Amino acid sequence: MRNITFSQATLEAMQEEMRRDERVFIMGEDIASQGGIFGQFKGLPAEFGLDRVRDTPISETAIVGAGVGSALAGAVPVVDMHFADFIGVAMDEVLNQMAKIRYMFGGQGTLPLVLRAPDGVTQSAAAQHSQSLEAWFLHIPGLKVVIPSNPADAKGLLKAAIRDPNPVIYFEHKQLFSQKGEVPDGDHLTPIGKAAIVREGNDVTIVSYSAMLGKCLEAAEQLSSLHGIEAEVIDLRTIVPMDMETIYQSVKRTHKLVIAHEAVKTGGVGGEIAAAVSENILEYLDAPIIRVGAAFTPVPFSPALEKHVIPQVETVVSAVLKARW
Repeated sequence: MRNITFSQATLEAMQEEMRRDERVFIMGEDIASQGGIFGQFKGLPAEFGLDRVRDTPISETAIVGAGVGSALAGAVPVVDMHFADFIGVAMDEVLNQMAKIRYMFGGQGTLPLVLRAPDGVTQSAAAQHSQSLEAWFLHIPGLKVVIPSNPADAKGLLKAAIRDPNPVIYFEHKQLFSQKGEVPDGDHLTPIGKAAIVREGNDVTIVSYSAMLGKCLEAAEQLSSLHGIEAEVIDLRTIVPMDMETIYQSVKRTHKLVIAHEAVKTGGVGGEIAAAVSENILEYLDAPIIRVGAAFTPVPFSPALEKHVIPQVETVVSAVLKARW
């Protein structure tokens, strides 16, 4: 184990996978020239050269389209979106090419492409650089979607995504890049499609992911110390495929469920989880399911308004207390 940042963990994953498989390469804006805007690609050009660490024009359509084509031709591209907000520019390539090609050709080929998408609120980046858009891709068959909350899973999920023969969208919250945590040495992989119970408890289940997971853990400690409520906290880690079985087993023990994410509450991942729990294990619930998410508004530039719009630790605490104690 080493204590390194989230950004360093993803860099380590790229180095290990590029050394392991010469087909792996990365492309995007400012990658070779600047090491990425969050420093997550520093040093890669010096080791692997500009053929495998490629700067591109400012054209998300071209970047993702070239990634799809190179994957079909036998390469393993990792495509960087700079900001997740810009995926909309390349939505046809994501929706109709990445997600559909393997199905349309009857599984005769593979599409091993990873689309890295830095998302989430950080330092007043305002409405066009602060969004959490993962729920869009929950609705598109053919894609896998992973979203780590800590450095160990940042490395493990990125390595697993690169090795997957299917297209994977890898959301990485901008606020997490500088976060430090213990990361295993060597070939560490986190399984895609498997959630993790990161705090055990018997009174309520809290489900979250990405940067919001940290706030949920803080909320769980406050609930324990101030109210004697022991929350079980589940880190989804993967949005598609979603590990509902881990959620079901937890709710069957705690009988209460709160789902929290930074993304807008309306139409979010929390709604899908709530519906699945209601459809399949409603009889185990002793209280209404509570969803926590951002207000239905663009993210403001103002730091005070930004904090007001995005769920905080106290928002999660209030949600748990609302569950009819």
